[in-house]
Amino acid sequence: MPRYSITTFGCQMNVHDSERMHDVLRCAGYTEAGSADEADVLVLNTCSVREKAEQKLRSEVGRLARWKRERADRVLVVAGCVAQQEGERLLKQMRAIDVVVGPDNIPELPGLLGDLAIGGLPIARTVFDLDAPRFLVASPPSSSPRAAPTAFVTVMKGCDERCSFCIVPHTRGPERYRPSDEIVAEIAALVAAGTREVTLLGQTVNSYRDPLGALPRAPGASADDPDESEFAALLRRVAADVPGLARLRYTSPHPRHLTPSLVLAHAELAVLPRHVHMPVQSGSDRVLRRMIRRYTRAEYVARTRALVEAVPGLTLSTDIIVGFPGETEDDFAATLSLVREVGFKGLFGFKYSRRPHTPALKLPDDVPEGVKGVRLARLFEESEALLAAHLSALVGTTQEVLVEGRDKERGHGGAGGALWSGRTGRHEIAHIDGAGELDLLGEVVDVSITRANKHSLQAELTEAARAAARPRQRGLEARPGRRSLPVVAAEGG
Repeated sequence: MPRYSITTFGCQMNVHDSERMHDVLRCAGYTEAGSADEADVLVLNTCSVREKAEQKLRSEVGRLARWKRERADRVLVVAGCVAQQEGERLLKQMRAIDVVVGPDNIPELPGLLGDLAIGGLPIARTVFDLDAPRFLVASPPSSSPRAAPTAFVTVMKGCDERCSFCIVPHTRGPERYRPSDEIVAEIAALVAAGTREVTLLGQTVNSYRDPLGALPRAPGASADDPDESEFAALLRRVAADVPGLARLRYTSPHPRHLTPSLVLAHAELAVLPRHVHMPVQSGSDRVLRRMIRRYTRAEYVARTRALVEAVPGLTLSTDIIVGFPGETEDDFAATLSLVREVGFKGLFGFKYSRRPHTPALKLPDDVPEGVKGVRLARLFEESEALLAAHLSALVGTTQEVLVEGRDKERGHGGAGGALWSGRTGRHEIAHIDGAGELDLLGEVVDVSITRANKHSLQAELTEAARAAARPRQRGLEARPGRRSLPVVAAEGG
């Protein structure tokens, strides 16, 4: 059987797309190679949100030229957002590439590979599925003893926002929504197979509207609010129809659609964890206008404050860009003050980089690279201080952790005996000490927090949790966490 390997650059949407490529290739008779060097088909699933991810692609293709020369029948595929952005140009610029496939053309990948195998020429397929949107459904291998504890489910794709820095509308197209019946059915199947936590995916996930009109109006939703959507109604339906789901997360939302109906859903649905990632990008109204974000600092603060007040203990994380064209020191100071005012417990920060097909190309990139670097360092310093104080305050408390898999940092029986790791309801990473003899995969367990690390927590099972846990069976190592896919760069949008 032909063997394949997938390397992923980028965000959660790309990770999800890679998992679906894994499914379509496996269903077509391909098997996963142990490493890229052993593969007959190598897929690079790319990101174009940040310039450095694009540069990594070009560097990787250059490195793989030797891999291609070693065997004439090897195939190199470029997928994802750079594939969609560049299309045929990639085939002309990098002769090592055989297939270029956009996110909407993933189902066609086995056919494209088949055509190539019988003498077809290199090909690019980057056509948006505007008339009949397709949403690939997870198909866990039947050989797996149980499903991964966590899973992604796409609810919409594309974006109708026109943020001046963002290439996503060009690489993912306009917004297309998935029927709520299909979303609920996929989540129910995952939970029946053993999944405990689902993350709903979309470029502006909380702008969701059911294309079949099957959702009733959510409590608190206003027909007169232009920012209202049917996302809160979707959350309520999932909670009602899939009661076995332990946690329901979503990413990435837009602040405009953090409406009263969504705040009320967070207050009333126990399945929604006490953490939300809400990108803000800047704390300066002047910069927000230049970014075309369509909200003010005051509006962002008011909406997130309403959410935090409705759900005591809820934490927020965010995305921020520094060095956007025209950003002054006063503008950056406003961003730092917003970070302190909101009290973010996590932050993805990026230096602005010019992207093709974006409105910001009309603006001069006038913030020197050195200044961008200094500002980014100051931003991270502020964020790290907030996170450190937050994690330290959790020492001595009891937290509920969903165990996602083996502790990658400490390995099997490594220092400290931490063999399992997972996340609390507020999304803090927790490493569980001294539980190597137990089978905790996919379990929601109570732990006592013993130490705060730089970006995570150290923990021990409570006596009650240890008494209730199953002994580890032989062969547990082969059981899945989330499918293992090489990820080169995980970046926020």
